[in-house]
Order: sequence, then structure tokens, then C-alpha cells
Amino acid sequence: IFLMKKLIEYVNDLRTYLPNANKLNEKVSSSNVGWHIDHSLLVLSQIITAMESSDPVYYRFQFNIKRFLAFSLNRFPRGVAKAPKLVKPTEAFDEANTIAAFENIQQRLIVLENLTPNQFFIHPFFGKLNKKAAIKMLTIHTAHHILIIKDIIHKQA
Repeated sequence: IFLMKKLIEYVNDLRTYLPNANKLNEKVSSSNVGWHIDHSLLVLSQIITAMESSDPVYYRFQFNIKRFLAFSLNRFPRGVAKAPKLVKPTEAFDEANTIAAFENIQQRLIVLENLTPNQFFIHPFFGKLNKKAAIKMLTIHTAHHILIIKDIIHKQA
């Protein structure tokens, strides 16, 4: 419940960066703030959809060192992984589309909250993540992109 509240808080925080969507700082990221917002929303949406259609019967916990480290440190290292094509925004930033995506994500987060404990998705680095692990991963992921956004806005180019 705590992590779910944190995730909702981060999604709301993400929304506050919309006025900075076109800001870019190549020293921090090759993508602008809008890309990071859209990517974060896309990840949330894709993962919730995958979990929704999963069959909990097929979930089995397996130890994964990368997951263990990321979850223990509560962060992802920067610049190590590239976003899979499926969660890369393909269009130029469009504020109206992103606002609509925020509205959609509010509903999707309710879906996530109501999934059964062993509904899962398969992460490219961390393997199968059930509801609790997925919420933790999404929380860390969203926080990771918020930190990048803050650096884009505040670090000297």
C-alpha cells in the first residue's frame, strides 16, 4: 500500500514538469523532458496491460541478482540500460496527448491496485515480477526519470 501511494505521488509529480516539456540538456540526456514524461507513462501503461492479461498460475519467484541490487539500492544506475522499442515514445511531444495519457494512467493505476498478488509481467533484466515487485519497479523507474528531468531543468548546460 505504501509503494502504491508513492507511485501515485510520483505520477502526480511527473505531471508538474509538463511546462518544461521542451527543455533539453544534452549533458544530462539526449532526450527532452517531454520524452521522459511520455516514456514513464508508456512504461506504466504497457506493464499494467501485460499484468492484466497474465495468468497468476504461471508466476514463480526466481532470484535475480540485477533485481536484488536495484531493489536493495532503490534506484537504477543511469545510462546503463536503453529503453526497449515498445516503451520509446515515437511521436514528437504533444501536450494534449500527454495530458490524455495522464488521465488514462489514473484509471490504469486503479487497475494495477486491484490485480491479484501473482499477476505478473516479464521484465527484460529482472525476469518475472509479480504485483508487489512490479509496483516497486515502477516506483523506482518513475523516480529515476523524475531525477533525470530535474537534472535536465536545473543543471547548467
